[in-house]
Amino acid sequence: MTTWQGWQRFATTDPPAPPQPGDPPRSTDERLAYHSAFVTIRTPALSQLATQVRTLMILGRHQQTTARPSLIVTGPAAAGKTTALLNVGRACHLAHLRKSPVPPGSAHAAAPVAYVLVPPGATAKTLITEFARYLGIPVTTRMTQTQITDAVCHTYTAAGVQLVLIDEIHRLNPRTTTGAQTADLIKDLTERLPATFVYAGINVTDTPLFTGTRGAQLAGRATLITCGPLPARHGKRQPFRDVITDIENALDLQQHKPGTLPAHAPYLHQRTAGRIGSLTRLIRQAAITAIQDGTERITKTTLDAVKLDHLAETHHRPTRRR
Repeated sequence: MTTWQGWQRFATTDPPAPPQPGDPPRSTDERLAYHSAFVTIRTPALSQLATQVRTLMILGRHQQTTARPSLIVTGPAAAGKTTALLNVGRACHLAHLRKSPVPPGSAHAAAPVAYVLVPPGATAKTLITEFARYLGIPVTTRMTQTQITDAVCHTYTAAGVQLVLIDEIHRLNPRTTTGAQTADLIKDLTERLPATFVYAGINVTDTPLFTGTRGAQLAGRATLITCGPLPARHGKRQPFRDVITDIENALDLQQHKPGTLPAHAPYLHQRTAGRIGSLTRLIRQAAITAIQDGTERITKTTLDAVKLDHLAETHHRPTRRR
């Protein structure tokens, strides 16, 4: 998805859909593929991000003199940051297509969204080269950073890029010379491109990105959206249990009894530390196992047998069986 062609395929391909009443039953292979891809579960952070992006894009649409306000999606690993970023980007892309459909036979479709990964050990030149690669802008080894940046700003503006998504932003360290230059490049791009910038990274507020003069500039322009672990309870609400219910409703298992997974909410919260990424992976793997072994349902035993990511497993403390 770090090229326009790949992003366009992602954004315009219908996401997996849960089974609907009256639909013909899917084959085993179809159901395995479905649970492998699965649906995007709408979390509070995802809803908040979508609302904020829409608002800031309108706010910055006619702003000319200074950098437009931006957003930072932060949180621990496996909290759903990249999923939220991609979901919002897809929504923006499809909204643009509905408003401005591509004329039949046209070979020059607008590119409303750009998705860029910060490479490990990024320098200003390697990062701007990633921006160029996304839209297929030719770059030679003889080109200077300034020349590539000018080409990127010209092409992105001509292509109508409205939303720039920058993932893995925690890889930048403005305390180093190369990191400071890269941070300055991003600031330059926010001032030269007529687009809203959204960044995502692991625990961004704990990194050097928010320190010093450059950090103060970023903090003064960016709204923070936290994709943290979901609490078991929030006042009278049970947000983690609500998400489990949404995931269970999206399963495609022939013998699974509704309400089974929400009943195990305390266990699932302990097992995953409330992380949405770990939770969906646990339930998807259990569903795939249930299809393969023919049980067609998820039980506590099925969940216990799934080996999760190391981060989730280090937080898990097995409960005593009765």
